[in-house]
Amino acid sequence: MNKLTPDQLKALAVHFLTATGAVFAMLAMLEAIQKDWAMMFVWLIVAFAVDGIDGPLARHFNVKKYAPQFDGYLLDLIIDYLTYVFIPAYALYASGLMDGWSGWVAIIVITFGSALYFCDTRMKTKDNSFSGFPGCWNMLILVLFALSPPWWACLLLVALLAVTMFVPVKFVHPVRTDRWRVVSLPMALAWTVFAGFAAWANFEPASGVFWGLMVTSIYLLGAGAVQQVIYGPDG
Repeated sequence: MNKLTPDQLKALAVHFLTATGAVFAMLAMLEAIQKDWAMMFVWLIVAFAVDGIDGPLARHFNVKKYAPQFDGYLLDLIIDYLTYVFIPAYALYASGLMDGWSGWVAIIVITFGSALYFCDTRMKTKDNSFSGFPGCWNMLILVLFALSPPWWACLLLVALLAVTMFVPVKFVHPVRTDRWRVVSLPMALAWTVFAGFAAWANFEPASGVFWGLMVTSIYLLGAGAVQQVIYGPDG
């Protein structure tokens, strides 16, 4: 067997880092089964942080050249579906935020729609933004846990964002979208910190954390659409 070069070892290490997301997903699911929603979200936020850094590392260490035996994009999508979609959808239903018929509607819409979106070859725009809501249900559902809105408000938000997955509305990628990245990337980092504090406080966050979570969420949700209005759909 040929000895691996330093470049190959670094590229493999990035794949291994990405794969840890599957472990964090399992830890989150175990907490969800116990209905420890705070710890479930802590693990999901850890997975979210890994997802935020593995892409830049993969490009920096050129994993496609030095570790082509693993498809990093496919690996990332598999883990993202678990941590962004599947586990949060279960939490939304099992927590009682949306139970009964509304809960069934939510988990069917979220899992079915996101499965289609994740394999849609048109999900990225020319400027590396997302075309349509990128299935970040983990972010939405964490905010819902912090807000504890009535079930009909949850249903309205889920329905609206599910439709938005399949309409040509832009959503920024905080790392890949060049325009406003100087704002978008700090906003994403701040959201991660605020979300972590909110989960750690068992979704009874201090007012500063609460408003920080709201402001960063609104920015990340609406920045792409604002860019689209200002610069046009191809801008």
